[in-house]
Amino acid sequence: MNELAELAESVFGDAASDGAGFDAALWRTLEETGLARLTLPEQAGGSGAGLEDAAVVLAAAGAHAARVPLVETDLLGGWLLHAAGVPLPDGPLTAVAGELAVDGTTVRGELRRVPWARAAAGVAVLTGDRVVLLDPDAVDVAHGTNLAEEPRDTITVDGPAVAVADAPDGVAAELRLRAALGRSQLLAGAARGALAAAVRYAGERVQFGRPIGRFQAVQQQLALAAGEVAAASAAAAAAARVVAAEGFPAAPSQVAVAAAKARTGEAAGAVARIAHQVHGAIGFTREHDLRLWTTRLWAWREEDGSDAQWNAELGATVLAAGPAGVWPLVVG
Repeated sequence: MNELAELAESVFGDAASDGAGFDAALWRTLEETGLARLTLPEQAGGSGAGLEDAAVVLAAAGAHAARVPLVETDLLGGWLLHAAGVPLPDGPLTAVAGELAVDGTTVRGELRRVPWARAAAGVAVLTGDRVVLLDPDAVDVAHGTNLAEEPRDTITVDGPAVAVADAPDGVAAELRLRAALGRSQLLAGAARGALAAAVRYAGERVQFGRPIGRFQAVQQQLALAAGEVAAASAAAAAAARVVAAEGFPAAPSQVAVAAAKARTGEAAGAVARIAHQVHGAIGFTREHDLRLWTTRLWAWREEDGSDAQWNAELGATVLAAGPAGVWPLVVG
C-alpha cells in the first residue's frame, strides 16, 4: 500500500493541476502505470486491484486536483460495462443513470450533467433494465461544467448505440453507492490539499513582523481544519475497507458509504471556509491556486448525493433498526 501511495503521489504531483478540462498527458501516464483501470479485472483491461487500493489513488488525485475521469472510468463506467458483458473501449470512460428510449439498438433521449462526456471514448448509460454504450463522437454533446470547471455535459442521442445489453440485478443501487464512495475519496483528498495550501500560506504570509501561522487564532482555525480532514479521511478509508470486506449489497457497506459521503461533504464546507479565511482576499482570486481545491470541495459535496441527503438516509436506517439494532449498526 505504501508503494502504491508513493506511486500515486508521484504521478499526480508531477501533473499540471492548473487549467481546465481533460489532462490528456496525465491520463496517458495513468494508463501506462495501470492506475487508470485499477480495480477492473485483467480481462477488462484492468489491474485487478481492490477498493482500498483505489481509495489511496483517488485520495491522491483529489489532493492534487487531477483533471481526469478516474472514478468514472474505473469504478463506474468500466464496472458497469463489464458487469453487463459489454466489451470496454480503450481510453477514458464515463457513466450516468438516465432515461432513454431504447428500441433494439436505437436509442433516443437526453442525458444531462454527464461527467467528462466530451473527453470520453465511451459513455455507459444505465437506463431502466438496460446498459447502453454510446460513442460520444456519434451523439450531440453540449458543453457544461461544474463549479470546479470540470466537464458536466449534456448528451442528445437519436440513433444507434455501440451496444445494448441487459442490466444485472441490483446494478442501479450499486452504481449509486460506487459513485458516492469514489466521490468521498476525492473529497477527502481535496480537503487534504486545501489544508496543505492553507498551512503553507500561513507560514509564508508575514503580518506585524511574523508569519500569520504563529498567531493563536490562525493556529486554532488550522487545527479545526486538520480535525475535519482527519475525520473525512477516516470515514472514506473505513467505507472502502468495509465494502472490500462485505461487498456493496451488504447493509454495513451501505451504512459505511452513506456515512463517508455525508462526513466528507460536511468536512468540505468547513475546510474550504477556513482555508479562505486564512488566505484572506487573495484566496478568492482566480489566479490563486487555492481555488483548485475549494471549488472542487464545493462542487463534489453536492454531487452523487449531498451530505444532507445521505444523512437523511442514515437517519432512516437507524430508525428502521430500532433500539436493539442501533449498536450493531454503529460497530458493524
